[in-house]
Amino acid sequence: MAELTKKGVAGFLARQGILVAFVVFMIVFAIANPRFIDIDNIFGVIRSSAILGVMALGVTFVVIGGNLDLSVGSMMSFSTIVVLDLHDKIGPTLGIPVMFAMTMALGAFIGFLVGYLKLNSLIVTLGMLSAIHGLTLTYSGGKNMDIADKEGTWFGIFGQGSIAGVPVPIIMFALLAIVLSIILSRTPFGRKVYAVGGNGIAATFSGIPRARIVFMTYLMSSFCVATAGLIQASRSLGSQNTVGQGMELEVLAAVILGGASLLGGAGTIFKTVIGVLILGFIQNGLLLMGLAFYAQYVVTWIIIILAVWLDIAAKRGRLWSPIA
Repeated sequence: MAELTKKGVAGFLARQGILVAFVVFMIVFAIANPRFIDIDNIFGVIRSSAILGVMALGVTFVVIGGNLDLSVGSMMSFSTIVVLDLHDKIGPTLGIPVMFAMTMALGAFIGFLVGYLKLNSLIVTLGMLSAIHGLTLTYSGGKNMDIADKEGTWFGIFGQGSIAGVPVPIIMFALLAIVLSIILSRTPFGRKVYAVGGNGIAATFSGIPRARIVFMTYLMSSFCVATAGLIQASRSLGSQNTVGQGMELEVLAAVILGGASLLGGAGTIFKTVIGVLILGFIQNGLLLMGLAFYAQYVVTWIIIILAVWLDIAAKRGRLWSPIA
């Protein structure tokens, strides 16, 4: 009985190591500062993490499919600037769908290059990072963007509104996570994404349209980026044209922290959400502890490495590699 119990605990840790690490971090920060578990603080952290989280949901599909997307930061800047500009030119009712179409066109182009032309995703998306940044600066004329009439628009609901006391960005993040989790775990498309990322050649010989699946993952990623851009633009009704610069690394860190493999074929939406929350709550906890902002970067890095190490150790049943 004791042996079965031990195996059961080990099995749980192997499956949910990152979740256990998240709970441990929450307990430590709560002990260090009781304000950490205040409901307003928790809502504030999740709300501020929603933009990063929404982007990470889409990138999860790309990574599980065996590829990378380093263009999401500059693409988010593009979508934010475009929707703010179109708000004043044609109104938010038309501006929002047009922005989604333009952003997803960029995602489709990347998906075509990686999926159908079979170009290296790292090189393609790294190049698109610079190209889309240049496109954003060209579109905006190098200027930041602001809505002219901030008082007379309903556009702010996406970033500033709340429903039953719950901020709208949190609701959008949660709903999108639920829908995408169902798509990834309970649909034929989701199973094909895992198959393509796990072994692309075997998937092709099994009759799975590998190029189309890769194309669709980038299309889904760009949809999520457009959603994040909508929230960002709505939050302050204005934006710098570099608002998303550098976010691609944070997004990738959240996805990998959540357990997705850079080699493809492994990962879940739920654990990506946990990865996003770990990043958000670590930064918030360190802030409440009064740590200098420059020291927070180092401590955050150490905690991320520790969390990933504990997760991997739980899966292999030992702290150190057997070949070390």
